[in-house]
Amino acid sequence: MCRLAGQPRSTQRYRARGRFDEEQLRGRIVALALDYGAYGYRMLAGLLRGEGLLVNHKRVERIWRQEGLKVPRRQPKRRRLWSNDGSCVRLRAQRPNHVWSYDFVAHRTHDKRVLKLLTVMDEFTRECLAIKVARRLKSQDVKEQLCELFLRRGLPENIRSDNGPEFTAKKIKEWLAGLGVQTQFITPGSPWENGYIESFNGKLRFELLNREIFDTLKEAEVVVESWRRHYNTVRPHSALRWRPPAPEAFAPADPPLQDPFGKLGISSPNSISGVGTTNGG
Repeated sequence: MCRLAGQPRSTQRYRARGRFDEEQLRGRIVALALDYGAYGYRMLAGLLRGEGLLVNHKRVERIWRQEGLKVPRRQPKRRRLWSNDGSCVRLRAQRPNHVWSYDFVAHRTHDKRVLKLLTVMDEFTRECLAIKVARRLKSQDVKEQLCELFLRRGLPENIRSDNGPEFTAKKIKEWLAGLGVQTQFITPGSPWENGYIESFNGKLRFELLNREIFDTLKEAEVVVESWRRHYNTVRPHSALRWRPPAPEAFAPADPPLQDPFGKLGISSPNSISGVGTTNGG
């Protein structure tokens, strides 16, 4: 046939025909791999056969390797994220002002006097809403800071914190309940359940507190607030595709008008009067 058609035999190859259930099987293998990260392709083949699919482990292995799946050699132990209502998965932020979280960070000025920082952030946008710096912070100070944020940013639906006395005070809980803000307290001794604010506090300490010496409370307030603005508007965030949480929006300045030939006698944009208008002919 090739000789009659005048085609080289090397151009005629057998093209394999995929099975009709190939994509369905591929999707099921990927789904099982996500649910059972510690299972290899042989275990997945057993699960598939248990579901009634007549599939060979070699076929599962081929699809497994095509999808780039593999079993991690070693995985760290992790705890379940139980919430107070008994559910297995904690409340996760779905939109801005859905879940706020706040916590304290301890530090000292150069004279060894105590500094206490109250950090507040929006878990969805990753924006740091406020960092209050003081020598001492009580439940009334927490209430005043939240009140200022509520007036400026609106009420959040939920607010997450640990079980510190400043957060669990009866007046704070009653005040938040009256505003319709749900309080989400983590399990005692489980800081990983408040992971967003803990991660932020780690960045605050590593990037600022461990690198700066504060002589006075006022100096700490100014420097910390400057860093907070930088964090929100400039510093890239890996979870936000390397963009800052709240980049500043600004309109670029108009470039100055240039008169290369000096015929109009324009020295600056403010000196233009009547140019381009019909007044005066």
